Amino acid sequence: MPDPSTVARLIIVDPDPDFLNWAAGHLKAPGVEILAFERAEEAFVAFQKAKADLVLAEVRQAGGTGIELLKKLRQTDPNSMVILFSANSTTSQVIDAMRLGAYDVLPKEKLQYELRTVVESALSAVEVRRTTRAQVTQPPTESIQETIIGRSSAMQEVFKLIGRVSRSDAPVMITGESGCGKELVAGAIHKFSPRATKEFVAINITAIPDNLLESELFGHEKGSFTGAVVQRVGRFEQCDGGTLFLDEIGDMPLPVQSKLLRVLQEGDFSRVGSNQTLRSDVRVLAATNKNLEEEVAAGRFREDLFYRLNVVRLHIPPLRHRREDVRLLAEFFLGRQSARRRGPAMRFTEDALVLMEAYDWPGNVRELENTIQRACALCNSDVLMPSDIPLGSTGNRHANPASTITRMRDALTSLMHIAESSPDIELLPWVEKELTRLALRHFHEDAERTAKFLGVAESTLTPPARLPSAKKASKKSA
Repeated sequence: MPDPSTVARLIIVDPDPDFLNWAAGHLKAPGVEILAFERAEEAFVAFQKAKADLVLAEVRQAGGTGIELLKKLRQTDPNSMVILFSANSTTSQVIDAMRLGAYDVLPKEKLQYELRTVVESALSAVEVRRTTRAQVTQPPTESIQETIIGRSSAMQEVFKLIGRVSRSDAPVMITGESGCGKELVAGAIHKFSPRATKEFVAINITAIPDNLLESELFGHEKGSFTGAVVQRVGRFEQCDGGTLFLDEIGDMPLPVQSKLLRVLQEGDFSRVGSNQTLRSDVRVLAATNKNLEEEVAAGRFREDLFYRLNVVRLHIPPLRHRREDVRLLAEFFLGRQSARRRGPAMRFTEDALVLMEAYDWPGNVRELENTIQRACALCNSDVLMPSDIPLGSTGNRHANPASTITRMRDALTSLMHIAESSPDIELLPWVEKELTRLALRHFHEDAERTAKFLGVAESTLTPPARLPSAKKASKKSA
């Protein structure tokens, strides 16, 4: 429950007076003021007058529903914190409640075990959001119109190289992991080049079937193959005078590689099914997340085409190697999402930003952008906290704090049951050492970040070399 020096005001509404008495007693704590009502209308009036921090309401109400009360509360205050409960809520009611912004929906039969934990979590969220709104934060200096941003030294070098290569027509090979922004870099090269007034066309090689790729690039004549019912202009004709970006060039079939090589060497080509030679002035930028030197050695990529494309090599470092950009990018993407939705501007708590900075982002910038978009779609407030940031492939790594606590308790209970079969094991010292070892490994032996994550002083961390592994601990207990 909250600090006794502050007062948290709760409103509970339920048509059953016996339940109201039980709930008020169950949630009674220093610094908590509880107002109980049997009718939703009375609770709504009290909410407007008392500026309550949290409303708990039964779904079924006399003369209305908890869903209707939730809707009125959220219309009055889009950040109002509401928990609904019911003995027999339907699936549609649960979905509707969460859609309207409820903090949680609980089965009434589980309130004895879960209500206090969920209420504590909700009140903590209220306090964090109140503190965050009171802070004066500088908005990102980058305009939402920018295409590529970053302040790390690694990205500054990328920007410098973009500036240099944009002055020429030399082919550029852009390398980097999937999702790190290769197309954005190609677009920036075009944007700052003399060709900026002409077309920029991007093609993902893997998205086009092999038998259609040649036609996509060079066009075809009517009747040249089954399905060619009209003449088609290819991409090289389309962006004459402009820039053509070929993403995932390492997956291009060998026959098409030969024709691409001729265009790069001679500047001419023919449509599929035509003997007419066409010319096109196109700057080619290519990108890949493969090691093209290995592809050449394996015979899957033409060596002469590789050297023709690899005139300038521009490598984009993965996001985990430039963590100082995570905060800037997260605020940039959040600003863009805020601009697209109605309501107050959204912001992160400091803990949410620290959480994102600690994550490795295997999907790079694309994963970060998708995570922010998903967080904005699922949040019920204008302040995003760590519990709102869905990290990992499942998108549920940081779900509702109350359910997270429940899962942690379940895991500890299971561990205790296992340890009971080995009475000689010293469970608490082993858990402390093993958790410290795993945390140090997760944060790449960074003692400062590990200590902050564990909530301990850095000086208390045992050097990882002295920590026993789980396997050794098991042998010892045996």
